[in-house]
Amino acid sequence: MRTIMLSLAMLGIASMPAAAQSIGGTYTVAGTNFDGSKYGGEATITLTSDTTCTIHWETGGSTSDGICMRNDNAFSAGYAMGKEVGLVVYKIEKDGSLHGLWTIAGQNGNGTEMLTPK
Repeated sequence: MRTIMLSLAMLGIASMPAAAQSIGGTYTVAGTNFDGSKYGGEATITLTSDTTCTIHWETGGSTSDGICMRNDNAFSAGYAMGKEVGLVVYKIEKDGSLHGLWTIAGQNGNGTEMLTPK
């Protein structure tokens, strides 16, 4: 619940205009799991409006899908991977990369993830 509250705080309650840079496209994924082990793969972000999107990850031999939302330089996604539900919150960097933290409902800890535009 705390992570969700943080995500909502980062996104803001009032709607703010999205930055001019588009985040739609394909990204290289580099991340760490809760235990520090590394994973990689690819993510595709498909815009559905000026601030909302869908996201699809193919990482470590598994796939997951989610919905996402952007507000200025904050970008977050809720996702499902099998029966697990998770949340990732990214900061959009000036070079277009997204640097974030992710977690899974009911588990302690977090992983890290960086998406780099292809």
